[in-house]
Amino acid sequence: MARNSSLFKIEGTLDNVTFYKSADGYFVRTKGGVSKNRIMNDPAFVRTRENGSEFGRSASSGKLLRDAVSSFVFKAKDSKLSSRLMKVMSDIKNQDLVSARGERNVVEGLSTATGKAYLKGFDFNNRATMRSVFFSPFTVDAATGVITIADLKPTEQIRFPEGATHFSLQSGFVNLDFETGASDITYSTVSNLPIDGTVSTITLTPSGVPIGTGLEFMVLLIEFFQEVNGQQYALNNGAYNVLNIVEVV
Repeated sequence: MARNSSLFKIEGTLDNVTFYKSADGYFVRTKGGVSKNRIMNDPAFVRTRENGSEFGRSASSGKLLRDAVSSFVFKAKDSKLSSRLMKVMSDIKNQDLVSARGERNVVEGLSTATGKAYLKGFDFNNRATMRSVFFSPFTVDAATGVITIADLKPTEQIRFPEGATHFSLQSGFVNLDFETGASDITYSTVSNLPIDGTVSTITLTPSGVPIGTGLEFMVLLIEFFQEVNGQQYALNNGAYNVLNIVEVV
């Protein structure tokens, strides 16, 4: 793969050369390789088929997670979210120690403590991670999904972007069955606060426990706003917003 540094930024295929654009710039690659029919049928490519099967299931699991919290994700995500989630789901799949090669999956991986640990703490927006923005201790009640942030002082415990005057906190309590794809989510009310030195305790209580028999986890969304003439406006299309999986049950 080569980078296209010419004056003309071309996209498309010319003869056996493909020009394409990614988040990292313009690139060039040649067409070729082993045919799909051979990969799918030749015994020499059995390992390739096994890897492809597991790759596909991991990718599907990542999409299920994104879809389960889609109402939050569109407010806090980065351009490489899909690929980062794919990496996490692949790591979780590798914790499946019972399935045959080619059949390992995220469902079995998440039945282990190590598999759950890969998911806990995941940031949907790598431009604004929980660790780099939010410094206040908090507790999570795994049975009810309630998140309690005691003695929060915004000016000392939140790294806020330039121009922000307010921020909001909201939680989601999710039940996601990675085997069937069924999901349910309940939300807390939004807690909107000025960025000042006032100390307060925030309690984010979901409207209920989500239904289902899948994996349960809690997410925390932090959004930033600028107030102008009494109206709050979101900053830079959510570039500074945080969405983090704070607990996995």
